[in-house]
Amino acid sequence: MTGNHDVIVIGAGIVGAACARACAARGLQTLVVDAAGVGGGATAAGMGHIVAMDDSPAQLALTRRSQQLWSAIAAELPTEVEFERRGTLWVAADEEEMQEVLRKQTVYAAAGLETEVLDARSLAEAEPNLRPGLAGALRVPSDAVLYPPAAASFLLRQAMDLDAKLLAPQRVVAAANGQVSLDDGSRLYARRIVNACGAEATRFLPELPIRKRRGHLLITDRYPGFVHHQLVELGYLKSAHSVAADSTAFNVQPRQTGQILIGSSREFDAEDSTINHALLGAMLRRAESYLPGIGRLRAIRVWTGFRAATPDKLPLIGPWPEDASLCLATGHEGLGITTSLATGELVAAEIAGVRPEIAAEPYLPARFGDGIRTDSESMLFGEAAYD
Repeated sequence: MTGNHDVIVIGAGIVGAACARACAARGLQTLVVDAAGVGGGATAAGMGHIVAMDDSPAQLALTRRSQQLWSAIAAELPTEVEFERRGTLWVAADEEEMQEVLRKQTVYAAAGLETEVLDARSLAEAEPNLRPGLAGALRVPSDAVLYPPAAASFLLRQAMDLDAKLLAPQRVVAAANGQVSLDDGSRLYARRIVNACGAEATRFLPELPIRKRRGHLLITDRYPGFVHHQLVELGYLKSAHSVAADSTAFNVQPRQTGQILIGSSREFDAEDSTINHALLGAMLRRAESYLPGIGRLRAIRVWTGFRAATPDKLPLIGPWPEDASLCLATGHEGLGITTSLATGELVAAEIAGVRPEIAAEPYLPARFGDGIRTDSESMLFGEAAYD
C-alpha cells in the first residue's frame, strides 16, 4: 500500500470512518490508517447520543444535518449498532430553566425539529424515576442512541465496499506535504491527508487550537424500563460562562440491552486514563439528585475517554491553511458521534471541489488564524454544554 492515493484518512474512529465512506462514495481512492483498529479512542469511550444541539447556529446546522444523514441510513444499520430513536428529555429543574425550554423549542422549530414541552406532571409520567418537583422538560423525539464502535465498523465496511482500504494496526509518525510516514519506516503518498485523530490530532499539528478533555462514564447492569429517554439536565446554563477545569452534569442514557450509561464529567489537563474518584463521585451524586433510585443499581464498569475541545465548541473541518495537502476532521468534543456523517460529507465535498449541503465556513480551521495555540494560557475554553 505504499503507492499513491487520492485520500489518506488517519484515524479509524467514527469520524475517520465517516470521512472514508464519504470520500469513497465520490470515487476517491481512499486509504484509512489507524494505530489500533476500528472504532477505538473516543468512539469506544462515548455514549452514542445522536442529538440536535443549539449552542450556536453553526452547531445546530451541523448536528441537524447529521441527524438527517443518520435517519437516511437507519434502515441499513445492522442490529449490533443498536440504533433507537429514544428521544431526548432536556430536564428543567425550575421555572428559570423552563424559560430555556421555551427558547430551545423556538430555535428547534425554526430548524424544522419537532419538539414537545412537558409540564411537571407529564414529565413524571414519562419518566417516573425522576425526582418529584422538577418543573418540566423539552422532549425532542428525533434524537437517537446507538453503539458507537459498531456504528464505526459499519461505516468503514461501507467505505471498503466502495474500494477503500484499511491499514491497521499501523502507527503514523508524521503527516505533511502529501506524505504519511509510518513507524515501520515506510511512506504513503496522497493528494490529500485527512487528520481524523480526535484528541491526538495535535501529535501531527501541535499548533492546533485543541485541548484534551477527559470524561468518565459508568454503565450499570440490566434494568429494563428504569429510564426511557436520554435524560440531560439544563442546569449547566446557570454556569455556562465558567472556566473551571472540572465539572459534572446529569446525563443518562438507556441502552437497548437494558443497561444504563451514566455521565458526564469534564476535566482539562488530565493526560492519562485513570479514574478520578472524586470527580466520578460528584458525577454519580449529580445523577442521583435527579434519579434518586439510580444509586441502588449495580455498576459493572467505569472508564474514561478524551474529547478534543476547541475554544468555540465547533470542530475543525476543512483544509489546514499552512499545508494544502492536509484536511482536518477533529475537535468535535462530545459531539463526534452525532456529527460524524456531516463531517464526512463536508470533508469529501471539499476534497472533490463541490458545494456541500451546509455552509462549510463556520468549521474551517482558518477561522482561528495564527494567534491561538494549545497551551492553556493562550486559549480560553468555556464550559462545554454537552458531552
